[in-house]
Amino acid sequence: MPRWKALPDELDPQVREFASQLRRLVDRSGLGIAALADRTGYSKTSWERYLNGRLLPPKGAILALAEVTGTHPVHLTTMWELAERAWSRSEMRHDMTMEQIRITQAREALGEFGRPPAGDPAGRRGAGAPGGFPGSRDAASAGHGPGADAGRPRPSAVPQGRGPAGPGQPPGHAPAASPGQARGRRSATLVVAGVVGVLLVAATAVLLTGLGGDGDDAKPVAASPSPSPSTSGPALPAGVKCAADDCAGQDPEDMGCGGEFAKTVASATVGTALIEVRYSETCGAAWGRITQASVGDTVQITSGAGEGHSGSVDASMDAYTPMVAVPDAAGATACATLANGETGCTPAQ
Repeated sequence: MPRWKALPDELDPQVREFASQLRRLVDRSGLGIAALADRTGYSKTSWERYLNGRLLPPKGAILALAEVTGTHPVHLTTMWELAERAWSRSEMRHDMTMEQIRITQAREALGEFGRPPAGDPAGRRGAGAPGGFPGSRDAASAGHGPGADAGRPRPSAVPQGRGPAGPGQPPGHAPAASPGQARGRRSATLVVAGVVGVLLVAATAVLLTGLGGDGDDAKPVAASPSPSPSTSGPALPAGVKCAADDCAGQDPEDMGCGGEFAKTVASATVGTALIEVRYSETCGAAWGRITQASVGDTVQITSGAGEGHSGSVDASMDAYTPMVAVPDAAGATACATLANGETGCTPAQ
C-alpha cells in the first residue's frame, strides 16, 4: 500500500508542489512520521497534516526539517515563502466567497421582511406619511389635502380625532381605522409590551439580589475555605504532561517528553538498524527507538529496576517504545531483535 495519501484536488499548485517536496525529503531521510516528530519537536499529528496538504507548516517546522534531513535551509525556506503566499491567496478567495454568500442571504432576508403585507393593494405602506399611516398623499388624491385645488372652499374645521360623518353615522363620529392604522397600532402595542417586559425582568432581578438585606439580622455568608498549600513538585514546562513514575508506560510523544526535552544518551548498530536510548531529564523517563529498520524488527527498553517495554516496526521503517521511569540517563538499556534473528543492545553506561 502506498505510504502517502493523495493530496487534495483543491490545493493551489504552488502548495501542492511544496507538499510533494516535503514528502520527497522525508522519504530520502528514511525517517518515519514518529521519528520525524521526535527529532523536530512538532507532533506526529501536525506532520501528518503538513505532509497531506491539510495545513501549511510554520517556518520553524521547515527549519527543523531542513536540519534533520540535511537540506539547505535557504532553498527550502524560499519554497515555503512561495507556498505561504499561495495559501494566503486561497484563504482570501475563500473568505470573499463566504462574505458574498452572507451578503446574498442578508439581502434575501431583508427582501422577504420588506415585502408589502397582504391586503395592501397599493403596495405603498406608509407612503407620504411617517409611521406607516395614510398621509397627505392619499388626502391630496381625495381632494382634501394640500395638493387639492386651491380655489375650492375648505370645509369647516373638524375637532382633532374626529372626521366628517359618513353615511348613516351621527355628526362627529370617528371613521373606522384603516388597515394601515390598525397594523401601526399593533406594532406600537408590541413595542410597549416588550419594553414593559424588560423592565419587569430587571426589577425582579434587583428584588431577588436584595432579599438578603443589609440589616443586623442578616446571616453572614460563609467564607470560602482558603486553598491548602500545594505539595506537588515544580511546574512542568508547557506541553509536558507527566514526570517520573507517572510517565511509566506512556507514549513519549503524547506526553510531550520528546523533541527539545529529549536527547540520545546511548546508541548501537544492529545489522542495518540503529537503536538508541532516548532520555528526557524533564520527564525523568527513557525510551528506546529504532530507525533504518525493516518490517518485523522490534526494539525493547529496560530500566535498572527491571521494567521494560517494546515496539515493533511497521511500514514507516522506525518505531519507539513506551517510557520507563529512570532516575538518570544511565538507568536504561535498549535492545533490538531483527526479523532475521539478529540481536544487539546499547552499551552499558
